[in-house]
Amino acid sequence: MSTMLNNLTLQDAQGCAPQPTERPDPSHDAPASPHIAMIRPAGRWQVVDLAELWHFRDLLFMLAKRDILVRYKQTALGLLWAVLQPVITMGVLSLVLGQFIAGGKIIGDTPYSLFLFAGLLPWLFFAAAVNAAGSSLVSNAGMLQKVYFPRMIVPLAAMGAPLMDAAVASGVLVVMLLWYQPPMQATILLAPLAGFTLLIAAVGIGLLLAAWTVSYRDFRHVVPFMLQVWFFITPILVPASVLPRSLAWFNQINPVAGAIGAWRAALLGWQIDYAAWAVSLVMSLALLATGVVFFTHTQRRFADTV
Repeated sequence: MSTMLNNLTLQDAQGCAPQPTERPDPSHDAPASPHIAMIRPAGRWQVVDLAELWHFRDLLFMLAKRDILVRYKQTALGLLWAVLQPVITMGVLSLVLGQFIAGGKIIGDTPYSLFLFAGLLPWLFFAAAVNAAGSSLVSNAGMLQKVYFPRMIVPLAAMGAPLMDAAVASGVLVVMLLWYQPPMQATILLAPLAGFTLLIAAVGIGLLLAAWTVSYRDFRHVVPFMLQVWFFITPILVPASVLPRSLAWFNQINPVAGAIGAWRAALLGWQIDYAAWAVSLVMSLALLATGVVFFTHTQRRFADTV
């Protein structure tokens, strides 16, 4: 009996004792160390990171496409609005001023309407691009406060819609050139370079105004008035040769005057004023450098201020 009890006690003890289990390898259960990206504000005077801008190029195209679609969504005429604005403006100005300026001829046999439209088209692009870029950061305040991306993407993308409008309206200019047939020269190939000079000026001024508008909201009302005054003191309605001497000094430092003059002369077969174009290019590059430096200097405060 005692032997049987001893055997049962031994079996119970073995049944109650914890059985050895295989312990898992900690290396398999431990989560992999995540990749941590530290986002730090750029230095106050750090030059723009071109590689980062290129990395976010898809966002740039997406924002530009969004602005274009929003502009013409649920409109009856669609892209025709890009044509109607310069055409109607040209028609009104031609009726009012055309008969008072050399009987409708501005230089030689060039019709005033062609002269006017050739200068009006690049100006309308410049004014629309500067105005859109200047208010772009305030208009996209929600994006700036929620997600990180290069802030310069926003004003650059805002220029996509004005660029599209200018491209569509250029079709009217091509038709007018074919109709009036001005004396074409080989210098017509320089017209895209003159247009690019104007684009450089628009980007530089747009970046400056975008950064200023974040801190001083009244710039949104100042910019349209500034552009309106700028239009009348730029040789668009009349050639630069007929401007009064009181405006000659401004025409020499005006970054828009030389570029528009070179664009118009290249299209109409006139002699290009390369000196004025060179001054315009230098001024545009200076504005671009100033705008980039000032924008990168102030962008660390955009999310808190906007």
